[in-house]
Amino acid sequence: MEKITRSNIGTHLFDYQLEMIGKTRLDVVDDDRWRFNLTVTREQREEFKKYAVPLLMKTFRFPKKKALDTFNWFIEMFGLRIKG
Repeated sequence: MEKITRSNIGTHLFDYQLEMIGKTRLDVVDDDRWRFNLTVTREQREEFKKYAVPLLMKTFRFPKKKALDTFNWFIEMFGLRIKG
């Protein structure tokens, strides 16, 4: 596995989120509506958050508040919709 750095953490988190639902970037590359066609459960979103926030804190040496803000921005930009 490639070391997670400041320059690749966005790609890593995107891939991690897709892996949670059994997809890869290759599955969404030709789908302009991937954000509408793919969904996660609330439990999956929470699991993703529990993974991503500590990783953001470690990678960027962020305090928890800044990591949460960054996670929320990531979800707004690249997050999958929650079912229902």
